[in-house]
Amino acid sequence: MTAVVVAAALLLTGCTSDPLADQFREGSGKNYIAGDGTITVYDLDGRGEPIEFSGETVEGESFDSADAAGKVQVVNFWYAGCAPCRVEAPILQEVYEAVDPDEVSFVGVNVRDQAGTAAPFEQDYGITYPSVLDVASGEAQLAFAGRVPPAAVPTTIVLDQQGKVAARVLGQLKDASILETIIDDLLAEQA
Repeated sequence: MTAVVVAAALLLTGCTSDPLADQFREGSGKNYIAGDGTITVYDLDGRGEPIEFSGETVEGESFDSADAAGKVQVVNFWYAGCAPCRVEAPILQEVYEAVDPDEVSFVGVNVRDQAGTAAPFEQDYGITYPSVLDVASGEAQLAFAGRVPPAAVPTTIVLDQQGKVAARVLGQLKDASILETIIDDLLAEQA
């Protein structure tokens, strides 16, 4: 009974802060293995074939990456219980709000959650771009598996205007300027 009371108290106090994200920021690494933040940028000749994927979003709508053809596409692999995903979520939203939607699109790929878990995460962190629920089919993850598998969560992959993998951040995105620079460089290729 004491354990239930303690657990309930922890849940209630968790509403005022994000203990999982706080724990990650402290560097405890409890129950989590993350990517190291390695940034890989691929030159034009090393980008391989275009990547296409589709799925149902958290909101129950259809998503198809082909609808973003001609745009730089930012694809972020995440799930709600991922501490570094919580830390980087405001950074991704900041960049999303700063880009021209006619030139750049964003999509999340939730690799573990159903809509009932993913939607509150998006609401809590103010995420306004769509996320595909990939837990059942794994289609989005499979689309990237041959070229640049998202080996850690979070992973952010940026596709050029032809839908080819141009960059990958393996692990938490540490700063908005990193993603902004990648996007700006890709937009400049077409200028």
